[in-house]
Amino acid sequence: MSGPRLGPAPAFFCVVLSFTVVMVGTTMPTPIYPLYEHRLGFSTLVQTVVFAVYAVGVLATLLLCGRWSDVVGRRPMLLAGLGAALASSLVFLGADRVWVLLVGRFLSGVSAGVFLGAATAAVIEAAPPRWSRRAAPVATAANIGGLGLGPLLAGLAVRYLPAPLRLSFAVHAGCVVVCAALVLLVPETVDVAPGARLRPQRPSVPAGLRGTFVTSATAGFAGFALLGLFTAVSPQVVAHVFGRSSAAVAGLVVFLLLGASAAVQLGSRRLPGRGALVGGCALLVAGVLLVGVSVEVASFPLLVAGAVVAGAGQGMSFTKALGALSTGAAPERRAGVTSSYFLVLYVALAVPVVALGAATQAWGLVTTTFAFSVAVAALCAAALLRLLRSRER
Repeated sequence: MSGPRLGPAPAFFCVVLSFTVVMVGTTMPTPIYPLYEHRLGFSTLVQTVVFAVYAVGVLATLLLCGRWSDVVGRRPMLLAGLGAALASSLVFLGADRVWVLLVGRFLSGVSAGVFLGAATAAVIEAAPPRWSRRAAPVATAANIGGLGLGPLLAGLAVRYLPAPLRLSFAVHAGCVVVCAALVLLVPETVDVAPGARLRPQRPSVPAGLRGTFVTSATAGFAGFALLGLFTAVSPQVVAHVFGRSSAAVAGLVVFLLLGASAAVQLGSRRLPGRGALVGGCALLVAGVLLVGVSVEVASFPLLVAGAVVAGAGQGMSFTKALGALSTGAAPERRAGVTSSYFLVLYVALAVPVVALGAATQAWGLVTTTFAFSVAVAALCAAALLRLLRSRER
């Protein structure tokens, strides 16, 4: 497509905005789940399955087309992701059956799967010179910040505005359309080879990055398992354990976790990579244990403290790991490497949470959430030990 193009700074901020808007849509249903649960009569297990379908959409998209933006360009894939986000919001506008929720969540996962690789690479490549050193943290902050804003904005809408099952999705659909119009004006950052063929991606990491990848993936798996806990079942935990049934409160709890993550990502850019990974893993261990104890003793202040501490640790470790992988990969492998990393993270987002939902049927919400928190803390501790041992060598 020929026509007018935005300058470097406006193009950069348009890609960041689009990344944020797409990720907002992926977590908007979190505080709305109790309304669907009441109206459609499904259990916590079904809710976690609905949530996991989102991660399945992400994983399928990453496997199929995680590297496609390296081949056809960033802009076409961003437009495809925005199209899937728009379709998801439109499906949710008419969601009156569980299977419709599943379709909406799958489409939302497709939109995220497209954006995770393509938009991360596009943000880094579109950054003007004065933003180049901050581009990787900005990309991860747009990702995690969008995830955090989704529950907060939807929770406030459910609590204070009309049409709680529809308004958030209608507004989001409008924002997606605006972002698509802006992306059409963004210059392409990839030199597209004539006759390039699209093939499904085989996850791969260059040999020189594999050590960094393993450590990053271990910490990332733990952090995203915690995100899965908060974004899938936190409304039930907040309501049944702490007696706070407000959708706004449930959305706020998720926002505290993800908001702390996004803030730390932006604020820790000057910290050395390995030191930040060590500090992030240590904070994750402490925060996750606080979350587990808060549920066991029914202390809402402890839950809030755990969410903030764990969010800070997740943000610090996540941004440094993704930055190291993105900048360490050659440009023609960048989207593929970041997509491979996100494959691991979204397995963590889906599989443990479905297991959590099944376990609640047998052992109850409190016992299961506490055990889940201990398991995630142990995984964080394993990543921390690996980092400390590698430093000693």
